[in-house]
Parts: sequence; C-alpha cells; structure tokens
Amino acid sequence: MAQLIVRKLEDEVVRKLKERAAKYGVSMEEEHRRILRETLIKKRKPKMDFKDFLCTVPDFGDPDKLRQKDKPRDIDFD
Repeated sequence: MAQLIVRKLEDEVVRKLKERAAKYGVSMEEEHRRILRETLIKKRKPKMDFKDFLCTVPDFGDPDKLRQKDKPRDIDFD
C-alpha cells in the first residue's frame, strides 16, 4: 500500500480531524483514511434533477394569501 504525507495543514484542520477521530474512537490516521475513502471512492447518491426537487417542496397554497398586505415589508438598505 502507498503512503501519503500531507504537509502545511492549518491548525484548525488538524484540531477538527483530532476531534472527529476521537468522536469515532479511531486514530487520526484512520479517520483521515476514512474521509478520503468516503470522498473519493464510495458512490454518492445521485443528485436530484430540478423537477424532482420541486416535487418535494410542500404546497403552501397561494403566495399572495400568505403575505399580510396590510403591513409593509421591512426593507434593508445596507
């Protein structure tokens, strides 16, 4: 098996890796392998096309009926 050395990692990345490894009870090296495997090898769920996504959005009815027309909307000028 090949070896991989990763240099110049930010302290925060190392800290997060250490925390994640501790969470799962494995070494940092093993967690690093798991992350690489999950990201590069494992099959991902196929992405939903836009039409299928829209079908998952709940029907809230007529949008004009949702807005209170008697009260003005706040406008942020920043």
